Amino acid sequence: MTSTVKVNTLTVATGCTMTIGESGKTVALASGASQTGFGRTGTVDWQTGSIKTANFTAVSGEGYFANTNGGAFNMNLPAGSAGAIVAVKDYLNTFDSQNLTIVPNGTEKIGGTAGNYTLTTEGLSLTLIYVDSTRGWIDVHESTEAAEGGALICASVSGSGNTLVTADTNYKVATFTGPGTFTVNSGGGPLAKVDYMVVAGGGGGGTRYGGGAGAGGYRESKCSTTSGCWTASPRASATSLSVTPGAIPVTVGAGGAGAATQASCSANANGSNGANSIFSTITSAGGGGGSSESAPGPRNANPGGSGGGGSYAAGGPGGQGGCGNVPPVSPAQGFNGGNGGPCSKYGAGGGGGATAAGGNAPPTLSGVGGAGATNTINGTPTARGGGGGGGGNQDSNPTGQPGGTGGGGQGGPSPNGVAAAGTANTGGGGGGGRGNPDTSPQTQPNGGGNGGSGLVIIRYKFQ
Repeated sequence: MTSTVKVNTLTVATGCTMTIGESGKTVALASGASQTGFGRTGTVDWQTGSIKTANFTAVSGEGYFANTNGGAFNMNLPAGSAGAIVAVKDYLNTFDSQNLTIVPNGTEKIGGTAGNYTLTTEGLSLTLIYVDSTRGWIDVHESTEAAEGGALICASVSGSGNTLVTADTNYKVATFTGPGTFTVNSGGGPLAKVDYMVVAGGGGGGTRYGGGAGAGGYRESKCSTTSGCWTASPRASATSLSVTPGAIPVTVGAGGAGAATQASCSANANGSNGANSIFSTITSAGGGGGSSESAPGPRNANPGGSGGGGSYAAGGPGGQGGCGNVPPVSPAQGFNGGNGGPCSKYGAGGGGGATAAGGNAPPTLSGVGGAGATNTINGTPTARGGGGGGGGNQDSNPTGQPGGTGGGGQGGPSPNGVAAAGTANTGGGGGGGRGNPDTSPQTQPNGGGNGGSGLVIIRYKFQ
């Protein structure tokens, strides 16, 4: 038989001890009742039913999940009193890109310093306790580890010539020079992320006063909490890729073919575009082919990851450079090709590169290839994604222009007399073909250089 005793007020003499409840049983407060005087145990009540997405004011004794995916906002602290406690957790691991700012009440301090405290670490959880007016709110627990799938990844690679090596002690780098598979054997969840560099194949150069080809599209990510200390290029996104266990196919794009030697401008065709490179959700577009001499009007270059350079045109204005960053992504994967020169100038435009447009053809000369991008994702500073140089005229412009840093091929005539190919596994664009001397028959080689193949590099934390 169970008895219920209702007590409105229970007074115990000072110095006495009162035991409530029975061993092994539970003491419960009535619905709607509240407790005072029992104190807290250094923990908070997590508000799982109210995910915060905009400015709010915290209440002592509560913890909050803050979702900044839609934009940065503030958590305002309550008025400080000794023992007050609040906590917050990065709900979607976005504090690194969309910050949460903690704002103290009035002139109160955080960690002994007056002013706001901005949280910029991905996956952060933080607990603050108010101590006194000297130190204010003090951080007593901070963590970026989560029991929701570890940040560490165990992976393997397959495919001929592809490698997996250790870099910077705790990180590994997978390099794909050809097709293969990146397999996540263990690790996963929001904190299990990789950084990447995906470079597509460069385009092929044009023929007969041909435009240099565009570099393959260049896409890269760099997040300091994902893959350690290395130097990214200006093209890097701050957003890494989440991965889950399983096989991820990797495609490395081939370079495009340069336009073939032609004796007549009426038979000319542009160089071919390079092929795409793909890793997971990241696709880099092949570089645009350079255009070739045409008559009576101009022939425009091809668009692509970076655009091809325009050619000289007999009897009219020069061909237009192709557009870069096609299809569009952000940050841009490449730049436009340069424009070709008009009739009597004999100049061709340079192909676009990963960080700069190809040069327009100045009077009697051709344009240089656009510069590529340099990073140290594999531990060594390396440039990739250079555009091809425009082809020269053997009479008034005897040397083709150089390609952009990062594997762009020199326009013809290069030192060996023909347009140079883009460097393999850099995505460099091929150089534009040279013009023939004003003599007949015009039989010297004047084809465009082939584009360089692409490359995929993946970097991640393994221990």
